[in-house]
Amino acid sequence: MPQPRRAAALPVLPYRKPTQGRDYWVLDDVLPEDGIAAIRERCLARDDWVEGYPYTSESWPGLRTMPGLEPAELARVERLVRRATGAQRLWVQQAPGGGTLNHNCVQVVGEGESTPRPHSDSRALCRYAAVLYLNPAVPKDCGTSFYRQSLPGGRLGGNVVQAPHNNLVEALGTRFVAPDAFEEDVRVPHRAGRLLLYHANLVHSATGYCGTTLEEKRMTAVFFWMA
Repeated sequence: MPQPRRAAALPVLPYRKPTQGRDYWVLDDVLPEDGIAAIRERCLARDDWVEGYPYTSESWPGLRTMPGLEPAELARVERLVRRATGAQRLWVQQAPGGGTLNHNCVQVVGEGESTPRPHSDSRALCRYAAVLYLNPAVPKDCGTSFYRQSLPGGRLGGNVVQAPHNNLVEALGTRFVAPDAFEEDVRVPHRAGRLLLYHANLVHSATGYCGTTLEEKRMTAVFFWMA
């Protein structure tokens, strides 16, 4: 009787412990409190939201709209990013085929619309990524977490995508991994007005989602910079 085929073992990524000030930066109050409230109010009043899962066949969840920050707001955030990282210049890379990169994009995702999805951002499109939390009050476990591989036998693998690969799918050779293929390593709690900035090649995900109405759901602005 033929034996069932075992799933091929995934490549093991290199590991670098996410360290604040080296691999990620937590920048609180990057805009005045009334500035965060103004961004949020503008977004809540918009009628140009694009729907993702579970409302359409898109793989990304919830709702999106862009741009999120106005030029002066974005310039202030970018000054703080350059100061934190030491980067002399930041720019937004052109997506392949002339497509639009979802930079300065506001995302709204509610409870039940997604689960944590560990991934890395494309090395070909960004060196740094960031998320700005816009909710005045949501559970702290609706922030962002960094993950590392969970391997058979209780072993732990890595969390960094390196050349020649541009993203986690390329590094692992597949888009489909078991739900328990990663485990949480470092968690950064949600806080309104907080910018979490990180090296885009680290495996990460939203920690969780909340809310059932537009006003209650997790609302963030996301950014992708080359440097």
